[in-house]
Amino acid sequence: MIRFGLNLVVLAVMISVSLAGHWKSSIREDHPRLFFNQDTWPAVKARALGEESKAFFEMRARVDELATSPIEVRDYGVQAAEAAFVFLVTDDEDYLQLTQQLLSSSIKYYHLCYSEKRSVSWYSFSRINAWAAYDWVFEFLSDEERRELGASFLKATEQVQPTNSRESFPRENWIGPVSGFYGTPGLLWYAGLATYGEGFADDLSDKFLTRGQDLYIRLLQHRSHAASDDGGSASGALNYALAAYPWAEFNFFHTFKSATDIDIAAEWPYVAYLPAYIFWNWLPGTREFGYGDAYHTTNQIRVRSLNLHLSQIVQFYAASMPECGEFAKWLLEKTPREERSAFPFARFLLTDMPDVRAAEEPADRMPSARHFEKMGQTFMRSGSGADDTYALFTAGGVLEMHKHHDHNNFVIYKKGFLALDSGTRPEPGLHLSHYYCRTVAHNCLLIRMPGEKMPRYWGGPAPEEKDLPVPNDGGQREVFGSKVVAFETHPEFSYVAGDATSAYHQDKCQLALRQFVFLPPDHFVILDRATSTSADYPKTWVLHTVQEPTLKKDEFSCEHEEGRLLCRTLLPEKAELSKIGGPDRQFWSDGRNWPLPAGYRTPDDTPLLGQWRVEVSPSEKRENDLFLHLIEVGDRGPRKPLLSELIRDGENVGVEFSSGAHRWRVMFGTEGPVSGRLTHWLNDREVLSRQLTRKVMPQAGLYGESH
Repeated sequence: MIRFGLNLVVLAVMISVSLAGHWKSSIREDHPRLFFNQDTWPAVKARALGEESKAFFEMRARVDELATSPIEVRDYGVQAAEAAFVFLVTDDEDYLQLTQQLLSSSIKYYHLCYSEKRSVSWYSFSRINAWAAYDWVFEFLSDEERRELGASFLKATEQVQPTNSRESFPRENWIGPVSGFYGTPGLLWYAGLATYGEGFADDLSDKFLTRGQDLYIRLLQHRSHAASDDGGSASGALNYALAAYPWAEFNFFHTFKSATDIDIAAEWPYVAYLPAYIFWNWLPGTREFGYGDAYHTTNQIRVRSLNLHLSQIVQFYAASMPECGEFAKWLLEKTPREERSAFPFARFLLTDMPDVRAAEEPADRMPSARHFEKMGQTFMRSGSGADDTYALFTAGGVLEMHKHHDHNNFVIYKKGFLALDSGTRPEPGLHLSHYYCRTVAHNCLLIRMPGEKMPRYWGGPAPEEKDLPVPNDGGQREVFGSKVVAFETHPEFSYVAGDATSAYHQDKCQLALRQFVFLPPDHFVILDRATSTSADYPKTWVLHTVQEPTLKKDEFSCEHEEGRLLCRTLLPEKAELSKIGGPDRQFWSDGRNWPLPAGYRTPDDTPLLGQWRVEVSPSEKRENDLFLHLIEVGDRGPRKPLLSELIRDGENVGVEFSSGAHRWRVMFGTEGPVSGRLTHWLNDREVLSRQLTRKVMPQAGLYGESH
């Protein structure tokens, strides 16, 4: 087992260099090479006719039905793979002929799309299936048939690669290994393997193979760096990280092994820690926090592919990393099996599944908080049950994909979404680029500098919309620019501090520092230190809610489902609290609403898009402002006022409050580096008193052990 004490990027480079010397010479001369080979095929076939017979006979039924229909000129990549697989299982040459027809029609379609300057698909998955189909029937084709299909398919693959000679077609995906890697560059590896050394396009296939392997190693290096010793992926947006993204790793691992008999999965151990990242994102009801480019319609985790991804983690890592295999098996038992996947043969490949027992209640071994440093996310929770409190704090990280201008944002869940990210992602639609991704749509701090021109996010106007300048929401302008400057977790509290100064325009912001303290099970204390370059640049503290909040002096409350949030503003003193939202004002920014496009499938009043927000502003103009808030979450219904008071002690400020037999005092320094002190009394007996850390507590592995 490779230990994480080594620098993962250096390790990845070492692996790439070591492979460079011999892997091509290890490529099998025979076919198939993609996903299985002649040696592994008997086990794959046995699995298809045994444990997975239901899936196989459903596949065969689809192929039989297709065989009765006219074959048009369109993309049949997935269907070609299914037909080829059924042929290999049954030896029925009717399926071989159908495979050839489907491949021929698909390749013609790929060339047609290129001639008409349009994309085949945003995803390359169907074309990877088509390359697999070609490889699987290769030994059953004549030399002329191999050359005709292979050379034409190579040409179609070459035409859609990123080039300086033309711009990409609409919805043509040229994004490289820092993404999900399901665009056209990902085709090179499969095209190269399927045709390598076959004599009809050796230079091109060798070029594809070299470039394809290099891109996949770069992908593994990038994701290994992002996951670090914690776990993660190429994006924190779960609708990507847990859906299409993992196919890149697993397909590469499968095909590298089937083509060369070299198993490289264990050399990339970060993949085995993905279940830990899933665990911390998993809310009651199979929900998630809604980070980044999530749709916010239901905030349900898309488990459709998760079961199969977890199964592949068990296969690839249970032997070398048994603890990870057990954890993956525990999660696997909580996820439903998908009906069909992008690669319908994938389950037949799981021939080496070890007999792994599920981990026993891994939640009991987890700390109260987990800092995924490279992912830029810190998760906190009071437990793992339906009645527990969950929070996500966003700061730091190294990933740009699908990230918003949301530095120092927080989301709180208890029996409902009580502080949430707002908006959704119609494409096209100005709502996406002009509201949803912007700081105003998150629970952050705004500093408005008149005349500031905000940068454009991806996306554009819907056909009925006029393109407009990005609104000046007073928010951040950099996707990167924040850093976690302190973090620790303790059985009685968790604490994180984020410095987001560099995420704002330097001409308006000198300091944007947030300290976030969670006192399980139900309280949060938040201090923001904000310094603008001018007293004339107003500052606003924002919290988004599902339902209309109730404001009363320096307090507000809101509810969602069975949960309730009560928030008291202690600083600024004499703060001005206001609420914005309701019909035609849910997505208000810079003097207007930014609704979803007309006719979009998600209505504007969908609750989890966030229908209201509370804004807290100082009543006087100052360059330096402090925002101090105490939040209590609990069950829906009437609540007693928070018994709390503002405490000042020299340059320190804080709050003291009581909850039942507990009394807490949380103090923060207001000058210099982050500092603070936390004191806890139980029945008037001091049980805890300690300084808040000024360092970042290191954590590693599945269970976040500190070291």
